[in-house]
Amino acid sequence: MTATTGGSARAGTPAHADGTGEAVPTQPVTCSWTPTRYARNGDVTIAYDRLEGSSGAPLLLVMGLATARFWWPDGLVDAFAEAGFDVVRYDQRDAGESTRMPDTKTGNPFKALFGKPGEAYTSEDMTDDAVAVMDELGWEQAHIFGHSMGGLIAQRIGLRHPDRVLSVTSSAALPSDVSGLGVLRYLRFGLLAKLARTRFPEGREGDIEASLAVWRGVASPGYPFDEEAARAWVEAEVDSGPRDKKAQSRQIGARWHGAELSELRHPTLVLHGEQDPILKVRAAHATAEAIRGARLVTYPGVGHDLPAALWPDVAAEVTAVAGLRKA
Repeated sequence: MTATTGGSARAGTPAHADGTGEAVPTQPVTCSWTPTRYARNGDVTIAYDRLEGSSGAPLLLVMGLATARFWWPDGLVDAFAEAGFDVVRYDQRDAGESTRMPDTKTGNPFKALFGKPGEAYTSEDMTDDAVAVMDELGWEQAHIFGHSMGGLIAQRIGLRHPDRVLSVTSSAALPSDVSGLGVLRYLRFGLLAKLARTRFPEGREGDIEASLAVWRGVASPGYPFDEEAARAWVEAEVDSGPRDKKAQSRQIGARWHGAELSELRHPTLVLHGEQDPILKVRAAHATAEAIRGARLVTYPGVGHDLPAALWPDVAAEVTAVAGLRKA
């Protein structure tokens, strides 16, 4: 493991600025995506789209717990494209426009985390969804970037389908081989408990308020939170995932039966915010320590999100682990 604290975006730059002293908006650019397309994994349909105009090394983006692919910041995606990536994002099963699975008994994410294995599907099924998207695209291999639970899945894609993966970037995620009570050493319960207690109205307005509550909660304390930009984005891309506890429970309950993390042999980048309100930074250290040669980058002042001021640095780090150029 190689480790570093902070990235090049921090050098000589206030934690709340982009280097010019001006606050950076949450979504400063608007990317153009292809119409939604679909891949199939058995009876499950996986929605995905491709960044128009992007070309080069294939990069597959995997978003977190029960949230749609629209949560990827356009500015970050644009930075990936400028760095030479062909960018595709997809909705995991039980999220966004992908297949929603039948209800199971457990509708409480905490019970799903510490209870018996889920009944709906396995984590192996979730990794196979990513490969189904790659097959539909005609990609033999791809670089994988996952955030939050998507980072966990990214690790597992590399373990289950090593011949399909070129590199792995795991951002704000748990080690992929931890489960049950072992998760306790990495979790921070304050924000999770607060969100679990909060009730939102039914329908579109409730979805919007739930998404804004999540966005405020995970935002980086060392960077400005652009409430106006966040609300505009949420209202444009309404996502029911942040309030769908049944879908969250099914994803959390999807148990992993595959290889241990130490068997991951791909170039790996581990990113984590040092003020993450959901996962302690020790989760990132444990992930990087388990993977031979992994690069660990932690960011002071960063929460469970990817703030705009760091997008150039994150893109540079992903470019480096992909072998396209040095960090």
